[in-house]
Amino acid sequence: MPGVVIVGAQWGDEGKGKATDLLGSRIDYVVKFNGGNNAGHTVVVGDEKYALHLLPSGILTEGVVPVIANGVVVDLEVLFAELEALSARGIDVSRLRVSANAHVITHYHRTLDKVTERFLGKRQIGTTGRGIGPTYADKINRVGIRIQDLFDENILRQKVEGALDQKNHLLVKVYNRRAISPDEVVEDLLQYAARLRPMVGDTALELNRALDAGKTVVFEGGQATMLDVDHGTYPFVTSSNSTAGGACTGSGVGPGRIDRVIAIVKAYTTRVGAGPFPTELVGEQGEWLRSRGFEFGTTTGRPRRTGWYDAPVARYASRVNGVTDFVMTKLDVLTGLERIPVCVAYEVEGVRVDEVPVSQSDFHHAVPVYEELPGWDEDITGAREFADLPRAAQDYVLAIEEMSGSRMSAIGVGPERDAIVVRHDLLG
Repeated sequence: MPGVVIVGAQWGDEGKGKATDLLGSRIDYVVKFNGGNNAGHTVVVGDEKYALHLLPSGILTEGVVPVIANGVVVDLEVLFAELEALSARGIDVSRLRVSANAHVITHYHRTLDKVTERFLGKRQIGTTGRGIGPTYADKINRVGIRIQDLFDENILRQKVEGALDQKNHLLVKVYNRRAISPDEVVEDLLQYAARLRPMVGDTALELNRALDAGKTVVFEGGQATMLDVDHGTYPFVTSSNSTAGGACTGSGVGPGRIDRVIAIVKAYTTRVGAGPFPTELVGEQGEWLRSRGFEFGTTTGRPRRTGWYDAPVARYASRVNGVTDFVMTKLDVLTGLERIPVCVAYEVEGVRVDEVPVSQSDFHHAVPVYEELPGWDEDITGAREFADLPRAAQDYVLAIEEMSGSRMSAIGVGPERDAIVVRHDLLG
């Protein structure tokens, strides 16, 4: 049985929870392998809408074991707030497993995130200010705090004091902020230890044993391909590997255990925060897409930047992730357009470029080359078979598929969990 990676193919917010939901009862484990509470999934179940920020979307499916793996950075206040909110709505959260090796976001990480972003002025990256980047920086600098450290107060105190030795100089002397007391950080973290302990374990071992036993494990990426710290639009990226390869390092499962890579694309494109975005629309068209698609961040509420579909970005995502299947979401948002532009290439300094430029400067100055496809007026939200879609909508999907480098296996036609057209079995 397969190990399946689900990733975003654009700049995030593509609707990755839709693909996880589509696999439904066939899933045994859902694993969050990167990021923290800097991104979210909105999942609609019947009349209920759930906004998840840190938890894997599988926590909403009965019988599925949700896992926060070692590649995640965990804000414990957010974790327990989410668990309590779901419990209050009748969701069983007792199945959650948390890696002992995941890193912890502390008060000083959030503080540093906010003050350093403000310090950048016009060069701001567009961080959410939730401490994600500083926590990953500490991890790489080997001064991070891990989940397992909360269960040994002496070790925890030594690590917090070591981390704050340098950070307090920075806060006081550079940013004109007060020093942070190690005692207040330790006290804050220790309050979660008893509640956390039953959830914590060797999740890498558990996941490998699950795969050995023939279980289906889905690895659910946060953010998306174009926000990957290595393969995205650096430096306007997240601080972790959100491409398919990150599923292995972020969970402790080897690449030979991955059978399928499912990438999610919107029928158009959005991004949040600063950075290049060749197909971005400004003015009335951009606002039309934003309001029609309700393009506001699940976590931040920030308006998303909107633009037409970018086929070179999709092809790039197909390559760097080894995509076996695409899932398109929000096709219904385009209903009512007479003609739909699709970016098929770029023009850079007068030269046509068919793929995403490796030079960040070239990508920043890339002008989209568009082809227009016919639109449709019919309501497609009730479609459940590909043949139910209007001919123009079918042609749009088929054209996108040909341009994007992998098969378009499912198409989302509305926000509801079952509002999806399946063309190919995602596990087949």
